[in-house]
Amino acid sequence: MANTYHQVYIQAVFAVKYREALINSEWKSKLLSILGLLINETGCKTIIVNGTENHVHCFLGLKPNVSISELMKTIKAKSSKYINDHKLTKSRFEWQEGYGVFSYSQSHVDAVYKYIQNQEEHHKKQSFKEEYFTFLERFQVSYDEKYLFNNLI
Repeated sequence: MANTYHQVYIQAVFAVKYREALINSEWKSKLLSILGLLINETGCKTIIVNGTENHVHCFLGLKPNVSISELMKTIKAKSSKYINDHKLTKSRFEWQEGYGVFSYSQSHVDAVYKYIQNQEEHHKKQSFKEEYFTFLERFQVSYDEKYLFNNLI
């Protein structure tokens, strides 16, 4: 719409089902690239996508007419379909149900970018589960721990 201006930055975080280490270094960069393209296809703007063998961080500029839930549904479904269609894992690939989404101001863009860029290094010191709880606490998100990461093996 004409005369509509926006600046909405979000970081989406989601894990492989059961937080299994299934994202292989041989095809990780392709997956991250596909996630970025899927975000852009919705009209949102990918800033950076990165992660480790068991989870992904997507930092993006959200377009106001795009629902976060539809965005997440789309990128998770289409990326897992890509992985399965190309038989990149030995068994069926799935993302864990749900996700975390956190908003940022313009002044935080550089710091968030650097944080996501350094995921491999960061996770030498902190597990994904610890990181996720830190996000929830830092952003004062109410949660019931018994529902987080349920159905884990």
